[in-house]
Amino acid sequence: MTLRTCSKRLAAAGLLGLLTACSSAPPPPDWAIEARNATERMTEAWLTGNHRVEQAEYLQARKAVAATGRVDAVARVELLRCATRVASLVVEPCAAFEALRSDATLADRAYADHLAGRGQPADAALLPPGQRGALAGVADPLSRLVAAGVLFQKGLATPQVVVLAIDTASAQGWRRPLLAWLGVAARQADAAGAKEEAA
Repeated sequence: MTLRTCSKRLAAAGLLGLLTACSSAPPPPDWAIEARNATERMTEAWLTGNHRVEQAEYLQARKAVAATGRVDAVARVELLRCATRVASLVVEPCAAFEALRSDATLADRAYADHLAGRGQPADAALLPPGQRGALAGVADPLSRLVAAGVLFQKGLATPQVVVLAIDTASAQGWRRPLLAWLGVAARQADAAGAKEEAA
């Protein structure tokens, strides 16, 4: 298993809170494997700009998790999907999660608030590890883009944050967030009067 594959599996598993990717633990049940694989494909499809595949994989992941009858697990699939939007600067309410909020865990509610840019400092310990510290210290590429997207929503995306997000998306070949962050860089350069850089 490559490091990149392991990283993607850990990102999906961490948000779902259900799976133990890249470990020697007993194999997860079939529904969990199906959900993990579908969320990985869903995430990759969104980030590379393939909306049709993303939608199909999302429905597959949600169906696999819903078979457990655990509403909190379905809510985690919705959070992962919303996180990919934040990473790509699609600023919109996470409506599907909000419909399930009352059945979600306290940590998932805190993460949803974080994704919406209204997280509270007191809830920082409830967030996934990649969302707790300084942006430059976040190793996982998707977590780094999510953290940058949260800063953007709060109006705190400095040129350094934007460059880091561009470099991250570019290194992964993730077209959707790359184009979104390049647009931010162009607007920042234009606002600063750097016409050549904006162009």
